[in-house]
This record gives sequence, structure tokens and C-alpha cells, in this order.
Amino acid sequence: MITRSLGTHGPEISAIGLGCGGISDGTADEAESLATIHTAIEYGITLLDTADFYGMGHNEMLLRKALRGRTREQIVISDKFGALRDPEGRFIGIDSRPASVKSFLAYTLRRLGTDYIDIYRPARLDPTVPIEETIGAIADMVKAGYVRFIGLSEVGSDTIRRAQAVHPISDVQLEYSLFSRGIESTILPTCRELGIGITAYGVLSHGLLSGQWSKERAHVPGSFTNFSPRFKGTNLDHNLALVEALRSLAEAKGVTVSQMAIAWVLTRGQNIVPLVGASRRESLGKSLKALSLQLTADDIAQIEQAIPKGTAAGERYPAPLMALLDSERDREQNQ
Repeated sequence: MITRSLGTHGPEISAIGLGCGGISDGTADEAESLATIHTAIEYGITLLDTADFYGMGHNEMLLRKALRGRTREQIVISDKFGALRDPEGRFIGIDSRPASVKSFLAYTLRRLGTDYIDIYRPARLDPTVPIEETIGAIADMVKAGYVRFIGLSEVGSDTIRRAQAVHPISDVQLEYSLFSRGIESTILPTCRELGIGITAYGVLSHGLLSGQWSKERAHVPGSFTNFSPRFKGTNLDHNLALVEALRSLAEAKGVTVSQMAIAWVLTRGQNIVPLVGASRRESLGKSLKALSLQLTADDIAQIEQAIPKGTAAGERYPAPLMALLDSERDREQNQ
């Protein structure tokens, strides 16, 4: 497994991480999910990304099962907190108050059955709490030995700088793919300037860039794709046409659309680590083949000609959720 340093201040990790959220969406088979995590570790994946609100605690407890009997120091657990949900699973707000940070962490440590979290991060910026207070609370937990590194998620350049002034930041978790390149204007340069890594999620745009989506594909109840603007109406028609243009290039190289999309993200810089989501061993194995795909400058140019920057139709989230993304303010200011 190729490794990359997660910024100047973060750990050395596998060049691809495993995004674990999908194994708690209510449709995954638990035995297969556990086997997939075990297989990921055997392949050399060291970064496992989770959140306390994935399956409302289920994901962390599943990871506890998967990691039982394994050497804790060989695994880097990245965990998010602060997203509030009601009993029906709906998101109802963000809470990053200092006291809440420490309370969330206490429950997470118990569910995971571990003494520390490698990278701890607020899932979104809490508009009611200065980021300095949130980072200060996590820094207290670093001093106490419960957290090793501090990360951020979906925040803009100003927030990144303010957070970095309180405590070194290892990485910022951001959606980044051929369909979502908004971070390139200011956020990515800011992170490079400050020596901060990027863990890129949504590298397959929640399935659109998998090469397996079609208009006829049934939506799973409760799935993100049910309310994502990119999966609706003419937006979906347009986006699938872009995928077909990419498919032509992928087939010419003897690879899949998803492998080419992941490989493209890997070319964007040594400070970027893609997160791939998989609940089955077969799909994980296919995704990891992107590591051996060498894209030339001409390949990259053709890929970006097939899917030009900013051509995906529809916002990446519905309006209420877009409003929670501090990172989108950078994009709006640079349009």
C-alpha cells in the first residue's frame, strides 16, 4: 500500500482511506461489512473514517467489533461529531459547544472501545460557536491523551486559518471529485500553504461516478440519492451523459469509470487522500485498483475535457444542507 502524510501536522497513512458510513445505512449485511473492513486492513488501508451520527452510533460499534483483537496502533480512526439527529434519523442541527465536544467524545470512546481517537473533527461549522472555542475544547482532549490530531470538515479558508491559530490542524475533510471541484479556488491553496492535508470524500459523487448508475435504478428508501439535486430529473440526464464521456476514456485504458475517477483524485496532490466507501469486499477490491492506474498529463487533460470543471448539474445537497456548508461560502465569493 502506498502511503501519504496527512499534512505537516498529521499521521502517515494509506494513500486511500475507507469511508465507513455506508455500512450503517440500514441495507448493508453486517457479516459482509465486517469482512470488508478486515479485507481493507489486510490490503494495507490504515485510515478508517467514521462519525458518531453514522447509524446513530451503530457505525462506531461495528468498528469496535471489526477491530477486536487487532493492534490499535496500526489503525488510524478519523471520527466526526456534532451533527444532531432526531429518532427518525433526520438531521436537526449542529452542536460544537466545548462541553458538548467532550461529552460526544466520551460516548464515542465507549462505543469504539478505545482509549483515544486519532483524528477528531466537528462534522460542520456551528454558526453559534466560535471555531476557536470548539478547537480549544478538542485541544484540551489532546493534552489529556484522548485525541491525537485535530481535523476539520467542510469549512472555508477563513475558518481554517482561525482554527490553525489555536492548534495545528492535520486535515480538512471535503467533498472532492470530478463533479465537485469548488475547493480548488481558495480552500485547497490555503491548506497547502498551511501544511494541512485533505481527506476527500464523495470521490464518486455518491455513486454518480461509479459508472453503474442509471435512470432506471431504484432508489433505496432513506438513501441520500433520494433528495440529492444531482440525481433528479434533467440534472440526472445531464450528469449521466458526462459519465458516459468518461466511460469512453476508461474503457480505452481497460479500467472502470470508478477507477478512473478515483485515480484522478489521487493525481491532485500528495496532501490529498481519497476516501472510498465500500460495504462489500468485491467493490473495495475494484476501487483499490485505482492505485495502480498511472495517469499521464495527456490522460488528465482528456478526463477534464470530458468532464469540465463546474459542469455537473445541480447542487451537491438540498438547500437546507447547503446552508450548513461553510466551505461553500468560499465558492460563492469566487464565482
